[in-house]
Amino acid sequence: MSRLSRAISVFLVVSFLTVTVGCGALGEQQTVENDDNQVDVNSITCMVWDRDNMPEGYTADDNTLANWIRAKVKDECGIDVHFVSVGRSTSDETIKKMVDENIAPDIVFTYSSSVFGYMTKQGKVADLTESLSKYGQNIEKYIGDIQYMGSYNDLQVAVMKRRGFKSPRHTAYIRKDWCDALGISVPKTKKELISYLYAVKEQNPGGVDGVIPWAMGGDVHSERFYQGFVGSYVENLSERDAFIYSERYMVVADGAVEGLRVLNKLYNDGIISLDFTADSDNSKYVADAESGKVGFLVDDSSSPFTYVSILKEKDPTIELDPILCFDLPGGGYRNVAEPDYGMYVMVPATSKDKTDAVVKYLNWLADPANAEMVNFTPDHEDTESGAAMTMSKEQLFSRGYSGTPGDYCIVNEHFDFVDDNEAQVSLWTENCGWETPDWFENYYDVCLTDQFTFPTCSSVLESEVKYQVDLDVALVEYAYNLICCPTSEFDRTQHDEYSRLLDLGLKEVLDERASRYDSGELRFGK
Repeated sequence: MSRLSRAISVFLVVSFLTVTVGCGALGEQQTVENDDNQVDVNSITCMVWDRDNMPEGYTADDNTLANWIRAKVKDECGIDVHFVSVGRSTSDETIKKMVDENIAPDIVFTYSSSVFGYMTKQGKVADLTESLSKYGQNIEKYIGDIQYMGSYNDLQVAVMKRRGFKSPRHTAYIRKDWCDALGISVPKTKKELISYLYAVKEQNPGGVDGVIPWAMGGDVHSERFYQGFVGSYVENLSERDAFIYSERYMVVADGAVEGLRVLNKLYNDGIISLDFTADSDNSKYVADAESGKVGFLVDDSSSPFTYVSILKEKDPTIELDPILCFDLPGGGYRNVAEPDYGMYVMVPATSKDKTDAVVKYLNWLADPANAEMVNFTPDHEDTESGAAMTMSKEQLFSRGYSGTPGDYCIVNEHFDFVDDNEAQVSLWTENCGWETPDWFENYYDVCLTDQFTFPTCSSVLESEVKYQVDLDVALVEYAYNLICCPTSEFDRTQHDEYSRLLDLGLKEVLDERASRYDSGELRFGK
């Protein structure tokens, strides 16, 4: 970082701190300034996730990218923007507390619909409708089709972030080299998969110690280890059913229990990781995957890239390939993809006088050209096919960037190259030299085949605001307990566990979702 850049940054930060010194909270500052009619409506603060990955001597508000953004936005929009770090792992709890205590930054965000629902129901967010009509041209042009998700009572109270490449929520990976050693084709159905899993257990084609045919972890905050398999037993999923049982609720849809019954048998037959529910942080699951003794796994779509790279370093002949094998009763797959929208980006009600400035900044971020510079840094290079390349952590730190510059890209990740097959594959190939272009072509095809997106709406349901936080965890626990119980006790356990879900509000949630769908008043998108 140049001395001039550092000096400007220090001056800006000192000026900002001078304004706020003596105030116990941002909310108090706002109240005082409003009383004196001296609030600077063109100076805003924006939350940024703290992942503890800043180079030494830099902060969320003082690093090369933050200073570059600040200079560009000041020059092009006349806005001063500063960044406030919020711990990633507890961000939802933190921003709710900050908003409740009137000390939140002017821009906050969450992926959680329940947090969004809580803040809107409590009147804790500002109306952005008028500001968007005046200054939201890029938002409307590039990501306007998803903004319905940020509305409440016909007012726009959040700007929705647009995702980039539309990948599946979860993807299955198999040891193709073990398939070859066993003399079988890569499975395309559950029946073929199960035959492979038993063959791995009985023959141990890799000759490894403690072979694990199907590895799972015990994280109760995600349904990724079982959802695709269990969901494939739910057939004839109408739009109504898909709305009622979207995401984690699929585990209690008609037919799902049969999928859980099959997983229960696999577990009791020694196919699935023993006592995986005790692995609450997935550390054993990750260690097993990276050790080379796992024959099959399901994870967040690209998370296994790390496992593959480590395995390839140990043995270049290892082939852990993405596949589709959770076939539906009528054929094909339900390859559940992320919705086009991501985060809810909001302005706390205490910052209602700054909505114009906030929207100007968010509108600047919505431009794909600006978004690409922020996400990949102004120092990034492109592949020959025109895709932006991710810099290594060492490269980022040496230039004074955060280890995850994408955390500043909070509005639009749909860069110009993401819909180009050749460019997208070239991006993966250039950034991930541990695999071949053919491997990534296969991954691209797996991602896009039979994609299914659950219908969504912006309506905030009272029952979900009341129950969803506890139900989210309880639904995963329901699945885990059914997978791991003795086979002879499956039906009794299912009855008891389902009763527990009912006690936690499941029926009220499902009934309200059904009622709201049947009302015909909801506007749906995917």
